[in-house]
Amino acid sequence: MPKTESNEIALGTSASDFALPDADGNIFTLSSFSEQPALLVAFISNRCPFVVLLREELARFADEFAGKGLAVIAINSNDAAAHPEETLQRNGEEAKAHGYHFPYLKDASQSAAKAYGAACTPDFFLYDRERRLAYHGQFDDARPGNGKPVTGADLRAAVDAVLAGQDVASAQLPSIGCNIKWTAGNEPSWFSTAA
Repeated sequence: MPKTESNEIALGTSASDFALPDADGNIFTLSSFSEQPALLVAFISNRCPFVVLLREELARFADEFAGKGLAVIAINSNDAAAHPEETLQRNGEEAKAHGYHFPYLKDASQSAAKAYGAACTPDFFLYDRERRLAYHGQFDDARPGNGKPVTGADLRAAVDAVLAGQDVASAQLPSIGCNIKWTAGNEPSWFSTAA
């Protein structure tokens, strides 16, 4: 199956602001999560096999760390006109079906994906208290068809370090998934259709 790696983003990069809706009509911004000492921004999809593989574990992961100081938000930036399963309404259905107790937002203009440099789903951006990028890598080494268990080990280690006020290891393996489905003519400079 075609796959795309996450872009290289410099650690220490500041989180970009956004104003995006969830399926209930609530609008969230970066400052909506200012109280938590760590923030995970996850670009995901409702259809990508790489996301489907880990979505239940991602939901458990978010629940586990919610009481420890990690805020989690998910953003769907895929073109919903070309891919109707990626609509805002479908986001709400996915959140209920898979136990997402975190905001699942729709980036219809794809401006958030561009601002963050998101390339694939899933694409994970972990920020420290100052909202500086501390980790931009894989959830773990499970992939569709490779038989490895979905544990969230890589992201878990990074979150533990950030919450403990420690540096995250600089050697970070990129996330791999489906490319973000850009609206025709809206593709960023880094976009490639290559497998």
